[in-house]
Amino acid sequence: MLLLVRTEGPIFWIAFNAFVVALLVLDLFVFQRHERVMRFREALAWSAFWIALAAAFAVLVYFWLGGPKMLEFITGWTIEESLSVDNLFVFLVLFQYFRVPRRYQRRVLTYGIVGALVLRGVFILLGVSLLQRFHWIIYLFGAFLIYTAVKLLRGDAEEMQPEKGWVLRFARRHLPVTSEFHGGRFFVFDPAAGRRLATPLLLVLIVVEATDVLFAADSIPAVLAISRDPFIVYTSNVFAILGLRALYFTLAGLIEAFHLLHYGLAAILAFIGVKMLISARYEIPTHIALLVVAAVLAISVIASLLHRPAKNTTAAD
Repeated sequence: MLLLVRTEGPIFWIAFNAFVVALLVLDLFVFQRHERVMRFREALAWSAFWIALAAAFAVLVYFWLGGPKMLEFITGWTIEESLSVDNLFVFLVLFQYFRVPRRYQRRVLTYGIVGALVLRGVFILLGVSLLQRFHWIIYLFGAFLIYTAVKLLRGDAEEMQPEKGWVLRFARRHLPVTSEFHGGRFFVFDPAAGRRLATPLLLVLIVVEATDVLFAADSIPAVLAISRDPFIVYTSNVFAILGLRALYFTLAGLIEAFHLLHYGLAAILAFIGVKMLISARYEIPTHIALLVVAAVLAISVIASLLHRPAKNTTAAD
């Protein structure tokens, strides 16, 4: 055994979260000490780093808890990472709407990750506790995932108008906000007004956090369909979220190329929803679920690359 602590004990949770915090502090105060744009090659390198780190952790899980738990972690991470791609479309719309300079986008996403980790931890513990006490809730989760899949398939989730969101309207009504950005700061002191004012960058961060709550409502039940172990669900979420920022800058210029990806995500949500609904009579093995998720993702990406939208072809001509 590589480690003698159990996942139920406090030692693991303290050590794991201290490791995550150390990574974020290092990124904020060392790598982001000077505001700059994350270039494609750098983003690609960071994406490879986070994927390698998740793979190394999967190996650790194998020697620590065995093969079945490793498969649960890999499947949970794959589902969370694939569903997180949908977040990228939202981030792109938000940054374009607020006209956030690219050199500040990385800072917003980093602080967004910190908030997401806290919220996901609370949601996961709540979801696991509910499933342990009220098993029938799994059917509600399954039905909700299928409903979400139908909405995604119909394109209801594609159109986003930030100015109509109640979160943004509430923030603007209750926060004094400057009319322009002030570097990478979220607050500035206005001598004329004699008080501290929020900047538009804070509004972006608030909307990003609120958006993550909505996405967590889809992704966490999906991972709970794979594992009820808080350790597996939490760590798979953490590694997927940590890699989301680099993935955004890697795919920001290519995201329109994957125009069929939302069909694949809808299929994944529907599959996980059905898995939950039939769990009382038949439990789909984890390795089968992993193969299905990977196959659906591969098909939707390949189909997107092979079948270009007509408007893109016309523009190119």
